[in-house]
Amino acid sequence: MRRTWRAWLAAGVSGAALATALAVPAQAAADGTDRAAGTDRADRADGTDGTDDRGLPGAGAPGWHLTDTGSDARFRGLAAVSRRAAWVAGSGGTVLRTADGGRSWRDVSPAGAGELEFRDIEAFDGRRAVALAIGEGEASRIYRTEDGGAHWTESFRNTDPRAFYDCVTFFDSRHGLAMSDPVDGKYRILSTGDGGSTWRVLPSDGMPAALPGEAGFAASGQCLVSSGPRDVWLATGGGATARVLHSADRGVHWTVTDTTLPGGDPARGVFGLAFRDRRHGLAVGGDYRADQQSPRAAAVSGDGGRSWRQANTPPPAYRSGVAWLPYSRSAALAVGPTGTDLTTDGGRNWRTIDTGSYDTVDCTPDAGCWAAGEQGRVARLDVQDRAPSGRLSD
Repeated sequence: MRRTWRAWLAAGVSGAALATALAVPAQAAADGTDRAAGTDRADRADGTDGTDDRGLPGAGAPGWHLTDTGSDARFRGLAAVSRRAAWVAGSGGTVLRTADGGRSWRDVSPAGAGELEFRDIEAFDGRRAVALAIGEGEASRIYRTEDGGAHWTESFRNTDPRAFYDCVTFFDSRHGLAMSDPVDGKYRILSTGDGGSTWRVLPSDGMPAALPGEAGFAASGQCLVSSGPRDVWLATGGGATARVLHSADRGVHWTVTDTTLPGGDPARGVFGLAFRDRRHGLAVGGDYRADQQSPRAAAVSGDGGRSWRQANTPPPAYRSGVAWLPYSRSAALAVGPTGTDLTTDGGRNWRTIDTGSYDTVDCTPDAGCWAAGEQGRVARLDVQDRAPSGRLSD
């Protein structure tokens, strides 16, 4: 019998074996599945599992399996609930939900939201979710549903023309934050204590000053991330250096640290963060312009973001999203418009395993990993386990 990915990782299989299982042959990127790479513009305007593995793109070829969303929206917002359930949010006010592992997707877009750009969505389960629309002034809004998207409530609408909200994160099903680009020289933070029903602006006294030209990137819903009940990190770019801010008290007080990722240009910085606990974090980014190189596209922290170390072998190009693999202390995925990369040593070295275009990635405790991006692309990671010899397990 085939061992499940969850059991395989729980059994302590080495990072090298994991890399072998996930490394799709180069020709698989052109196997007739739609995996064409695209270009990215991160500009601001713009549970239980009943699924089997018969949808894999060829026996013994683990990797991203594209689902048919029936949409051409660009999905930068992604909330993975399980291997069976996920939400995506994107352009044209589009929100979709699946409850069957991606076999079918239901359009649950909020009524009247067709002109909005959803860039982040956080889901507590298959029925409750909070979605963030970005933009200047009143284009920045937060919506909330408790019935699987059948009905949405607009719980926040920005009325300050100087604010531009980029990302939202939750510590639990009640407490969460949203962040705006600097207003009066500091990042603005919204807070909720009732699951997103109401929001208030936090005082800025504990927020460090922003650098000239600095802002967040609404590229993957990962410019504001949390781990545990109180820790949260904020990614920046556009300034002289790419920085990460950290708060240990749910956004009241913050510290700031320079990273090794490229800075000094409005198109460069940290685009995505992932923390598997309050100490171990990954940062990805670079320069989102397709004609520019990103030689330092990833960094790793082992002290909660107080310091960052450049990856020895970073991804070969700009990456906008990153996620730790479940049941592993050292494996993670990074995605971008030119491919997916895998690390099995905690972010020190990365290896490209797929060349398809994705903007964001998210994984769940039951070994469900999803990726989403342009032209309605949403994929689930299917891993058909291999024996140590490389042959499929019986």
